[in-house]
Amino acid sequence: MHVSFLGLGNMGLPMARNLLKGGYSVRGFDIAPTQVKRFADAGGLTAGGASEAVHEAEVVFTMLPASQHVRDLYLGAGGLLATCRPDALLVDCSTIAPAVAREVAAASRAKGIGMLDAPVSGGTGGAETGTLTFMVGGGEKDLERARPLLERMGKNIFHAGASGAGQAVKMCNNMLLGIQMAGTCEALRLGIAHGLDPARLSEIMTKSSGRNWALETYNPCPGVMPNAPASRGYTGGFSTDLMLKDLSLAQEGAASSNTATPLGRIARELYLLHRESGNGGRDFSSIFEDAAASAEILARMGAARG
Repeated sequence: MHVSFLGLGNMGLPMARNLLKGGYSVRGFDIAPTQVKRFADAGGLTAGGASEAVHEAEVVFTMLPASQHVRDLYLGAGGLLATCRPDALLVDCSTIAPAVAREVAAASRAKGIGMLDAPVSGGTGGAETGTLTFMVGGGEKDLERARPLLERMGKNIFHAGASGAGQAVKMCNNMLLGIQMAGTCEALRLGIAHGLDPARLSEIMTKSSGRNWALETYNPCPGVMPNAPASRGYTGGFSTDLMLKDLSLAQEGAASSNTATPLGRIARELYLLHRESGNGGRDFSSIFEDAAASAEILARMGAARG
């Protein structure tokens, strides 16, 4: 099977490498030449552009930063829908607005081309080890066609519903993740202020009712978890910019459905302040160091009450 992978960033590159390890012939492309070289060094085939990469592909994966990038790549002049094989299956693993996923899927269906929205959870660690969770929106037959490839990259594959449903699940999941990470950082800072060892505090909380993914696998306090971004200067992983994007998507979704998400709104404000302090490119767990953002939110809340 000929496979293409467009978007070889922190997530896309290890995902594509796992397809190579599974014995698939994969042609990749990214606008960053260094990422293309890393993919080639892993045994992947390369292309001079997106159109060239997908010309012969039976299945095309994309992993892009935001909604506009997906819309432009698929629907733009000379985009994927105009250049891919008529029998190709398109699988977008980006995290984008559900409405954009539905828009692109509708355009694909109009051309008789199958499409899935399949955002992922599990971070760069899950991408490296092939243990990601896929949240899939689209037709069941298309999912079954993609399943063997998804299983090379992920451990859990869930069919969320029709087109856009995968993105809706991811929107909810990452809003909760942002809230959990902010709360975990506050709990750890409070414990440290009271003389507690953060590693011991984390160990106890993971066995108590406060346990969550951030504590167990992505601890934000430096030195507590050797393989977490916090212990390597908050490099790699999932950037603050991307978390802010996802929290903004959740707030857009809340507004469009008239759903109250006050904690999600506060988490977005925290991450917005954190980015404005120059932390956009750092891992989102670096908010552990940003007590000033929390203080600013508290000041705003106090002013609003006054």
